[in-house]
This record gives sequence, structure tokens and C-alpha cells, in this order.
Amino acid sequence: DVQLQASGGGLVQAGGSLRLSCVAPEYTFVDYTIGWFRQAPGKEREGVACISHSDGSTYYADSVKGRFTISSDNAKNTVSLQMNSLKPEDTANYYCAILDPSTVLSGTWEYEYWGQGTLVTVSS
Repeated sequence: DVQLQASGGGLVQAGGSLRLSCVAPEYTFVDYTIGWFRQAPGKEREGVACISHSDGSTYYADSVKGRFTISSDNAKNTVSLQMNSLKPEDTANYYCAILDPSTVLSGTWEYEYWGQGTLVTVSS
């Protein structure tokens, strides 16, 4: 198993910002694609953003484009998700995960490993 440790969730008012962090094993910063998905109670999993460590490309769900930014810090083995202009509908458990890279361009975003989630709650 791959150990992925997410942190940074919390309670924020609508319009506010949060920054999530994910510590991943060093080797995943070479060719792996790491991203975030979220799941709210009673709802299906939704891919949020991912970054390819092969070429640095980033991908976002339409629902978060322009508001969320994913980035990678190889020196700290950390992938971060900066979330701005948060909305109540962003409320969910957010999970850091490793994706099957062959599913990214097709948009299906299949996940191979993920860690424990971090809860983000956005109040109106």
C-alpha cells in the first residue's frame, strides 16, 4: 500500500480559503499522478484536481476551475490544494489519491490508492 496523509481541512465561511496538504512517498514524485477527490454524505465521489509528475500537467473538475489550484513540492514530498472562493457545495471529505494516469485524459479519473480524508465544511 501507498501511504498518503492528508491534512488542512476545517470550517470556513463561504468565500473563504483553505489549503489542503498531502504527504506522499518520495518515489511518487517521479512518474505518478496524484490528485484529490471529494465525497459528501449521500453523494458520489467527485474528482477535484490532479497533477502529473511526469510532465507537470494539471487537471481540474469544471466545478472548481478558477477557484482551486493544485501544486507539488518535491522537496517536501507534498501535494497541495489551494481552495479559494469556497462555496457551501464544496463541503465534503477530501481525499488525496494516486490516479491511474491512463484515465486522466479520458476524464474517468480512476484511483488506485488513497489515504484518510480531511473534512472541509463551508458555511453559508
